[in-house]
Amino acid sequence: MTLTINPHASERRAPQGDVARLVRAAAAGDEAAWNRLVESYSGLVWAIARSHRLSDADAADAAQATWLRLLEHLGDLHDPDRVGAWLATTVRRECLRVLRAGNRELPGGDDLPERVDPGPGVDDALLTGERDAALWAAFGRLRPGDLALLRLLMADPQPSYEEISTALDMPIGSIGPTRARALERLCAELSRDAIESAAAL
Repeated sequence: MTLTINPHASERRAPQGDVARLVRAAAAGDEAAWNRLVESYSGLVWAIARSHRLSDADAADAAQATWLRLLEHLGDLHDPDRVGAWLATTVRRECLRVLRAGNRELPGGDDLPERVDPGPGVDDALLTGERDAALWAAFGRLRPGDLALLRLLMADPQPSYEEISTALDMPIGSIGPTRARALERLCAELSRDAIESAAAL
């Protein structure tokens, strides 16, 4: 079976009832079933890896290791329907392994990607660029836990609450309230920036 992973590929989540069937078929050597599993869950694996604020190369290594672990254990999964939660746990462990191996600190909020300058010209583009820069700056000042949760909630397709719970080691019942508090803190940061900008005029 060929292990080909494209973390940026578009995907469609397999219907819940089909997941166990796909796992069993992939374990029996069905390459099409394996490819469908990868297509269904590559976005989840990649979003969790990126939520740990790894570089693209390190995130790709963690994702690749996760898929290799699944390939090794396909026939041993006790509950094939929960392969998404299994992947979430495994990629989180792989990310922590990469962080420890690199002797790095856990994610902070200072290394978000710089906004791309929209270039001179159209006023709307400039306003959009300023808005995005303000949003990313405020986003970068959030707590690491807020950042990780919001990144997973923005993943496409969005992971299930069970998968998020497993990935972040957070009770399912805490996800909604934590999300609300994270968004409140983001709004507070944006408001503070707006007040400071107005005072500087």
